[in-house]
Amino acid sequence: MNIRVLRIELRRSVAPWAGAVVLVGALAFLYVVNAEWWRGTTAWTAQWTPLALWTRALLFYLWPLAVGLGALQGLRDHRSKMSELLATTARPAWHRAATMAGSTALTLASAFALLVLVGAVQVLAHTEYTHLGWLPISLVGALFLVAGAVLGMGAGRALPSALTPPLLAMGAFVFTVLMHTSLGRTETAMAMGITHTEPNRVSLLSPTVEVRGVFVTLSASVHAGQTIWLLGLAATGFALLVAAAPRARLIALTPVVAGAVLALLVLPSDPRRMYVVDKAAAELVCDGPVCVTRTHQERLAELAGPGKEALRQLHSALGGRAPVSVRENTAVLPEGASPQWSRKTVLFDFDDEMITAVRGEELTRALVAKGMVPGCAPVGWSSVGGDTYAQTLAAGWVLGDLRLLPGTMPSGFRREADAEIRPLWKRLMALPRAEQLSRINAMRAAAFSCEGDAYETLKGGAPR
Repeated sequence: MNIRVLRIELRRSVAPWAGAVVLVGALAFLYVVNAEWWRGTTAWTAQWTPLALWTRALLFYLWPLAVGLGALQGLRDHRSKMSELLATTARPAWHRAATMAGSTALTLASAFALLVLVGAVQVLAHTEYTHLGWLPISLVGALFLVAGAVLGMGAGRALPSALTPPLLAMGAFVFTVLMHTSLGRTETAMAMGITHTEPNRVSLLSPTVEVRGVFVTLSASVHAGQTIWLLGLAATGFALLVAAAPRARLIALTPVVAGAVLALLVLPSDPRRMYVVDKAAAELVCDGPVCVTRTHQERLAELAGPGKEALRQLHSALGGRAPVSVRENTAVLPEGASPQWSRKTVLFDFDDEMITAVRGEELTRALVAKGMVPGCAPVGWSSVGGDTYAQTLAAGWVLGDLRLLPGTMPSGFRREADAEIRPLWKRLMALPRAEQLSRINAMRAAAFSCEGDAYETLKGGAPR
C-alpha cells in the first residue's frame, strides 16, 4: 500500500473519524471526570506503569466504539452499491481489504499513541524513575483497538445491515462488562469474613485491566496470551473482509476460535500471576535506615531527616523494643486482606494522607505514629476512630505533647476527637513511667497482631 493509496483511503473512509473519536473521547473522559486516575501514586500522570494501565482501562468504553466504527467502515461497499463491480476487477480482494484495514489500524494506533504521549509528557515532569516495562501494556492496548476494528469491518461486510454497527458495538460492550462481572470473576473469602472477587483467566480476554498499585504490573504471560487472542480476532476479521461465499465465511471463524483456545492455555489462572510486583520499581533506595522505592526515589531527601528523627524518638521511648528502620511498604495484598506489619520496621506508603500531607516535624510525628500503631483496617479500607485515636495518643506519648495527626480525619470531627482523646491522655500521663510503658506495650501488641482494638486496650488499662 503506497502513500497515495493510503491518502485516498483516509480521505474517503471513516478511519480518521475513528481515530478522532478514540483520542478526543479518551481525553474528555480523563479530564472531565475527577476520578481515581487523578489521585495518589497511581494517578495516570504520576508514573509510567499507572499511565499504561489507566489508558488500557479506558478501553472498557473505547474498544466497543472501535468495533462499531470498524463495522461502519465494513459497510462502505454495500452502501455505495459497488460490491459486484469491485468483484469484477483484476485487483485481488485481499489488496482492497488490506488498504481498508491498514488505514483504520493506522489511525486508531496513532490515536492511542497520542493519548499515551499526552500522559507521558506529564509523567516525565513528575518522576525521576524511567523504564520501558510499561510499553507492552500500551502496545497490547493499541492492538486491541486495531483487532476490534478489523473484526468489526469483517462482520460489517459479512452482515451488510444498518443495524450491524450498533449491535456489534453493544455486543462488544456487553462482552467487556461480563468479563469484569460474573463470567470473569471468582469470589473468594478473605479474613474478617470479607468476600472479595478476583479475575479469572477468561477475564483477560477483555481489553480493559485493573490498576492495583504503583508497583503492580501485568505479567509476561498475560501479554503473550492476549497477543495470541488478538491475532486470532484480527485474522478472522480480515478473512471475513476477503471472503465472498458463506462457506468461506464459516472457515474464517477458525482463527478466532483457535486464538481463544491457545490464549486460554497461555494465560495464567492464578490472579497472583496475572498482576505481579514490578521488582525493579519496588527496589529500595536508602539513606541510612530510611528507604523508599526506586519509583519514589526523588522523595527520599524530604523523608530522610524526619525518618531518622522518628527512629531516635522511638528508641528513646521504647529502648530495645523500638523499630530500627523506616521503609516504604512494597507488600501487595488483595483488597480486604489483613495488613502485615513488622515491629522492627516503620512501614508507610505515599498514598497515606497522614504521610503525604505533612513535612518536617509533622512528618516525624506521623512516622512515630506509624511505628507505634500501624493500623489494622483491611487492605483497601479506611478507618476513623480506634486506630486513629491510638496513633494520636501513642505519638503524643513518645514526643511529650498531644496533637491531632493531620490527614487522619475530616475537619468536622477534629474537635470531637480531641474531646475523646485528651481525658485519656491526661490519665495516662498521670501514671508512673513504668506503668505507662506497660500499657503502651500492651497497646502495641494489639496493634501489630490486629487481634483486638489497640485504642480499647489502652483505654481499658487506664484508671477511671
